[in-house]
Amino acid sequence: EVQLQASGGGLVQAGGSLRLSCAASGITADSFSIGWFRQAPGKEREGVSCIRSRNEGTYMADYGKGRFTMSSNSAKNTVYLQMNNLRPEDTAVYYCVVRGSEWWCDPDRWTGILGSWGQGTLVTVSS
Repeated sequence: EVQLQASGGGLVQAGGSLRLSCAASGITADSFSIGWFRQAPGKEREGVSCIRSRNEGTYMADYGKGRFTMSSNSAKNTVYLQMNNLRPEDTAVYYCVVRGSEWWCDPDRWTGILGSWGQGTLVTVSS
């Protein structure tokens, strides 16, 4: 069973920074996608970013480009999301997610509710 432990959320003023971390265990797939989703109050979950376990290539949502950076350790089982210049609209619960194929890490496929989900960490950005 895949287990994901996310941390690093908190309250920050607009323009501030936070770094989210996620430690994954129990991944048995030879290759996988790992990354972040978020859900703002009253809105649907949306994919933020992901990386592939073997191949180079990452996905970052347009609203994160230039502000968010996703990184990982070499095994890709610990990932980070560095978020800079945060905006009130970034307020959401951020979830770490693993899916058992690199195929999922794609702008059109890093959506929905499939995969293994962590418990989420709340990011609140005040104006």
